[in-house]
Amino acid sequence: MIIGASVLLFLNPIWVGFEQDRSGASQWTGYTPAQVNQVTGSILSDLVFGPPNFDVRAQGQTESVLDARERGHMADVRTVMGMLGGLAALMAIVLLAVGVASRGRRWFWRAAATGAGALVVGVVVVGVALALFFDQVFELFHEIFFGAGTYSFDPRTEKLVQLFPDQFWSETSIALAAVVLVLGLVTVYVGRRRARGEDDVSPVGAAQ
Repeated sequence: MIIGASVLLFLNPIWVGFEQDRSGASQWTGYTPAQVNQVTGSILSDLVFGPPNFDVRAQGQTESVLDARERGHMADVRTVMGMLGGLAALMAIVLLAVGVASRGRRWFWRAAATGAGALVVGVVVVGVALALFFDQVFELFHEIFFGAGTYSFDPRTEKLVQLFPDQFWSETSIALAAVVLVLGLVTVYVGRRRARGEDDVSPVGAAQ
């Protein structure tokens, strides 16, 4: 749930536009800032809301910005994002159901804190790996979720990697890890406090 919520936080034109400016998307693509914003807005819309055709044309141009292989990769990205969103929604339902059934008892909050604590440790490990071996971790991620040969593009000629250069992804990954880390630590703190503050009520105790 924490990961899903954190990813959703960055799927907005404000953050994407900010990072594109920092990573020089206009210079890479040869588009004006207005064209970059228009094209990116269309890609984000197809990614989040659909339909996932990703057949966008920059203002004043007749050719599609993305070629067939790039559009295919973005369709794959949407599938992976949909799976993540579905899993996060399912976990939200499970967490709500368990929370209601437990009536907020100590074991529920201990479990929440333990899960968040494990996530924090994982984020630290992945964060160190990203800081030291970003290219290798980025490649491994794609190998896990995408078919071989479907995610490699030429930054000299293909617009997808020009719109979203390496700097865009490295800085976004760092920001995403930071948000996940903060939310995880907050969950650990709240869970531990609630676990200490709530007493389990046993059937014997309730009868007495």
